[in-house]
Amino acid sequence: MQIFLSGGSGFLGQHLTRALWETGHVVTAPGSRECDLRLTPALRQFSSVKFDRIFHLAAWTQAGDFCLRHPGEQWLINQRINTNVLEWWQSEQPQAQFIAIGTSCAYDPDLELAEENYLAGSPIESLFTYAMTKRMLYTGLLALQKQYPLRSMTFVPSTLYGSGYHTDGRQMHFIFDLIRKILLGKHCGEPVSLWGDGHQSREIIHVKDFVRLMLVLVERGEPDLVNLGAGEEFTIRQFADHICRLVDYPAERIQYDTSRYVGARSKCLRIDRLSSLIPDLRLTPLEKGLAEVVEWFLAHREVWLPTSKAMT
Repeated sequence: MQIFLSGGSGFLGQHLTRALWETGHVVTAPGSRECDLRLTPALRQFSSVKFDRIFHLAAWTQAGDFCLRHPGEQWLINQRINTNVLEWWQSEQPQAQFIAIGTSCAYDPDLELAEENYLAGSPIESLFTYAMTKRMLYTGLLALQKQYPLRSMTFVPSTLYGSGYHTDGRQMHFIFDLIRKILLGKHCGEPVSLWGDGHQSREIIHVKDFVRLMLVLVERGEPDLVNLGAGEEFTIRQFADHICRLVDYPAERIQYDTSRYVGARSKCLRIDRLSSLIPDLRLTPLEKGLAEVVEWFLAHREVWLPTSKAMT
């Protein structure tokens, strides 16, 4: 198949591109320099190819407190990106199945994080703008399909983890930041300070599991919105304890800074729909997955070790 993929240079994009290549697909995944999705004409250069599927992963965001500092830019930039990609799909690639990536922060934290609540209530204030751009993306897909003979699916991931994370200096998602801080404590003697009291809970899913499950469901072509998560959450302290055991660092040395931003206190997707679609749901065990990521970090010291530091 001919596949177009936006956001191919990102963490998920790299893993998805590799999986598509390995199964014999032809993948077009331009970088932002080659195709600036903020500009309306950017995608026209690819219109001569009739794509079978469009995977839309691109989004202007980062982890940590990025959303707090850039709400206006996030609205303007992500709305431009999403509108341009949707318009190109509708006008130039209507034969393509469209696959979008949503976000778990679009859910109202006071409601069950189940698919029927994706557009219900209000997202958490600190992530409100980014969450609403993802809701608007899904709303746009629904609107276009009401008027035109188009097909789409949206997948909502919990936090993705695995090897091969960003090395470009951007803020890291919490699980990678935990590993980085604990490794710096172990090998450089730096104090390990984690944001919050450590009792906030998070869910993670291995990126290879996410890609595998998504591609299975894409082949089936239904339903239109699916949560893809592990259905189980752990506290930050539990994640930290796992990592400390893997790297042989005393967990009692970790300090918790309750003055820092922590986001939602709990975030765990309901995966009833996923479990009904794939009853034999097999996911990477947490300790095995974390061990893989720790090994990758140790093999790529440039990701976490400052150049001014020497390994001890």
